[in-house]
Amino acid sequence: MTSKALRGRWRIVAMDFWGADAIDLLGPAFIEFKGTKGSLRFIAVECSMDVRSLAERAQRDVEFSFDGFDDGERTTGRGWASLAEDGSLTGKIYFHMGDESGFRAVPAKR
Repeated sequence: MTSKALRGRWRIVAMDFWGADAIDLLGPAFIEFKGTKGSLRFIAVECSMDVRSLAERAQRDVEFSFDGFDDGERTTGRGWASLAEDGSLTGKIYFHMGDESGFRAVPAKR
C-alpha cells in the first residue's frame, strides 16, 4: 500500500531519456498512486500499475510494475519512486527488454 505522502497524482516534469517536449505528447505526463494500484502516462505510454511499499524507508518509497500500451503496442515493465527532501518525487522506469529512464515529478495541481 502507498503511504499518504505519495498518494495522488504527480506531474512528471523531467525524464533522463526523453526531453520535456516529448513527455507531454498525449497530455500532461503523470504518475498516480492509489493504494496498491496506480497509473502512469508519458509520451505515448499509458499503463496501469501494481504498487508495493518498501517498509524499510517508513513507506516513503514504492516499487511498481506496469502493464499497458506504448503507441498502441503492448508494454510492461517496472520502476520505483522515492519522496525527496524537497517534496518532489524521483524514480526510475524500466521497460521490459527495453529503455529505462529516471524521472522527477511534483504534486499535480487539480
